Amino acid sequence: MLDYTHQQGQYLAFIYYYTKINGYPPAESDMQRYFRVSPPAVHDMILRLEEKGLLRRTPRQARSIEVLLPVQQLPPLE
Repeated sequence: MLDYTHQQGQYLAFIYYYTKINGYPPAESDMQRYFRVSPPAVHDMILRLEEKGLLRRTPRQARSIEVLLPVQQLPPLE
């Protein structure tokens, strides 16, 4: 069983597909616009996913989010 909620899975899928399409990861503001949430909500979600070991970031480097799951373990993006 995968260790993430539906909403967390949507964030992971968004980050993965955004990176695949654009060649670089999304900024938190991109996720804020897509999910229509506040900046703190996006940041909290990123921190939670990082704590769970589902993604990795480089400290103090913009657009450094990397999904650590294989694409087969990601849900379809809604």
